[in-house]
Amino acid sequence: MKIAVMSCIHGNYEALDAVLLDIDQQKAQKIFCVGDLVGYGPHPNAVINQIRSLDIPTCAGCWDEDIVEGLNACDCSYPSLLAEKRGIQAHEWTNQEIQPENREFLASLPYSMQWVNLAFVHGSPHSNHEYLLPDLDAFVALERVIYTGADVLFCGHTHVPYIRTLDAGKLEVRVDSYTPKKSHKTSFTSPIKRIINVGSVGEPRHGRPNATYVIYDDETQEVILREVTYDYQKTCAAIIEKGLPKIFAWRLAQGLEFAERADDPTHVCTR
Repeated sequence: MKIAVMSCIHGNYEALDAVLLDIDQQKAQKIFCVGDLVGYGPHPNAVINQIRSLDIPTCAGCWDEDIVEGLNACDCSYPSLLAEKRGIQAHEWTNQEIQPENREFLASLPYSMQWVNLAFVHGSPHSNHEYLLPDLDAFVALERVIYTGADVLFCGHTHVPYIRTLDAGKLEVRVDSYTPKKSHKTSFTSPIKRIINVGSVGEPRHGRPNATYVIYDDETQEVILREVTYDYQKTCAAIIEKGLPKIFAWRLAQGLEFAERADDPTHVCTR
């Protein structure tokens, strides 16, 4: 069966609409979403309404969690005070814009999902705010997948798609006690595991404005990273029209993250 997995729509309805059309053309039989329906983008309610109407299984992203729990739900750090101010502005705007029934929907989203031998999370199995980067230590990456009990872990959050295969290997854990004679080792061999980051539908950061998502065949284990063009300029115009920070429109058009040099390298977000 072909399944489609997407993430990080961020209130970008134009991108979501284009991706859903591409999914239909690819003849995927099931769709999953790993969160961040809102944040940054100008159409949070339209995005949520579409996800709800299609009954797409979705887990909560960090922005979804933040709208439900309040600003203190975010434990991220910002590279500069200006970046933090923009983030707060976007949260406040989205919080005021969101409709009550859509807030309730976000509150109902599970932290993670599982389907056959596949697991779905936004950031990592341990935190919506943890980035599973492609160069993450192999032992740590393998632990994240094993923790779910699945063979394939789908995630988002980084906005940059990648496929990482963790080859079968022998892992050894040694537990030391106060007396050396009581120390013992536990070894086990892990089968091949995979982490698949599906990128971002609504705010890509892979160097192009195109929306990204993944098609996965659960019979052949084939993974296809899809990149979909759409009228991103329409979303950019809506960002500015809605009064959101103009830099959000710039970085969407570039397909890049943007942050000024840190005002204070020790600064950590306290929201």
